[in-house]
Amino acid sequence: MSTAIGLSHAPIQQPTGGNLDRPGTVELPPPAEIQAYCTVSVLEAGYVDVPMAQIVDTAKEDEIARFPCLSFLLRHSTDGDTFVFDLGTRRDWEEALPPAMVKAVKRWYHVEVPQDAIESLQKGGYNPAQISHVCLSHVHFDHQGDTRPFTNATFIAGEESRALLSPGYPADPNGMFLGSLLPPERTRYVPRAEMRAVGPFPHALDFYGDGSLYVVDTPGHLPGHLAVLARTSADGGWVFLAGDAAHDWRLITGEARIADTPHFGCSHRDKKTAAETIARIRALSEMPRVRVLIAHDVPWYEENKDGAAFLPGSIESL
Repeated sequence: MSTAIGLSHAPIQQPTGGNLDRPGTVELPPPAEIQAYCTVSVLEAGYVDVPMAQIVDTAKEDEIARFPCLSFLLRHSTDGDTFVFDLGTRRDWEEALPPAMVKAVKRWYHVEVPQDAIESLQKGGYNPAQISHVCLSHVHFDHQGDTRPFTNATFIAGEESRALLSPGYPADPNGMFLGSLLPPERTRYVPRAEMRAVGPFPHALDFYGDGSLYVVDTPGHLPGHLAVLARTSADGGWVFLAGDAAHDWRLITGEARIADTPHFGCSHRDKKTAAETIARIRALSEMPRVRVLIAHDVPWYEENKDGAAFLPGSIESL
């Protein structure tokens, strides 16, 4: 989730591209005459209590917020192909994660997982072994979940994620990430060379090749961070699943800035690039018929918990 859990390395510079002075001037692609889209359902995947002074510069030092960990199931409108974005926190995280990560998590956060993403899928009628694709926004503990039950899925991750998992724990006893997290024979690390611009973002992969779902490079938080931009209707509705590109809506609206303190550090590996990515998300959020959801979307969750947006229901298209 942050530099507070062992990621306070020197910033990794990543290309930003585009025009940040006017990132909203590039329109999203219009729908085709017969346009494929995705049905999107929310999955419960745990909670993390987070010190807000680690997130926004307006927070009090002792302010704590309960962050939901949201995962998503997307289904393609024409062939029903299944695509899961993020896996939240696994139930057995204390036993399964590398000791260095467990120690860091316990230092900063309180974690509860009454229902993980796998259980959410199963309750909604889906067997993880039947899922076609799993895309991780990044490999932090509250997004990686348990990849093992997805025995037939192809995993999608950002190219820079590969180095974080190599060699990984236990080959590196002090490693923060499991070297076995992603099966090498079924993982696609997406390089920027395969991406093209979409809307305010300079790098995105048209995943199905029909404009229904884009895997978007959203750098700054952790190397390899990805988001998903998906059509939610045939006539122009969209949803943007931002992962940890922003942890709080006030960062997107401009009511607060990214926190960076001596005690908590910064929640992003590269603060400057993260701010540039947030500016692009702000521009996207101002476009018509675009719904933006962040992985720890407290306001949305408080309004929609246990509602129709959660599997077996789905998010209403704008």
